[in-house]
Amino acid sequence: MKVFIIKKKTIIAAVLIIIALSIALFLMSRRSINTFKQFEPIYKGNEMEKKVAFACNVVWGNEYLPDMLREFKKNNIKITFFIGGDWADKNKELLMRIYEDNHEIGNHGYNHLKQTQISEEKNREEIIKTEEAINNIIGVKTNLFAPPYGDLNKKVVTIAESLGYKVIMWSIDTIDWNTKDYTKILERVNKKIHNGAIILMHPTESTVKALPIMINDLIKNNYKIVPVSEVIKTNN
Repeated sequence: MKVFIIKKKTIIAAVLIIIALSIALFLMSRRSINTFKQFEPIYKGNEMEKKVAFACNVVWGNEYLPDMLREFKKNNIKITFFIGGDWADKNKELLMRIYEDNHEIGNHGYNHLKQTQISEEKNREEIIKTEEAINNIIGVKTNLFAPPYGDLNKKVVTIAESLGYKVIMWSIDTIDWNTKDYTKILERVNKKIHNGAIILMHPTESTVKALPIMINDLIKNNYKIVPVSEVIKTNN
């Protein structure tokens, strides 16, 4: 009888050890996954929801912004404008107008430099200087960073995240800066559209022409157009 009791205790102890090890391994794997995700740029949002986001990078194109803003207001759409710091300092009233229309404001670096080609110190400076410029004008602290030219590596992402930023890329590029034919923009978007898409655009003449049709097509297909922070909300 004593032998049986010892064996039973041994089995119970072994089972408890196995359970403990399983839990530990599970927690370690979760930690590894989270650490990996922590230093990854975001290319798209939640694919389970029929939402898309417009991400508009602004360092030029002032003449086209009023028309874009009117189109967004007409359709009650809020998007994310990634603002260059130098542009912000030179165009305070226009930045204020974007903000007063309740659009989301992101950080696009100060001098529109290729982040992988500058030092870590300069990387930080580009982000912090832009953050301060925007905050001084509209009183908002940015927390989304779109690297100029989409130029990044692990160093760029790590620095941005250490400053409290999520690094935002895109899943659909309109390449609007390189064409005067607005139909090409529509073709690119219609061909690649998907749930959770982040659609990159700029203030250009072709974008202004494409927007009414693009918005109408997306709405017809039951897509909701939201700021970047909303489309990625349940993705990360």
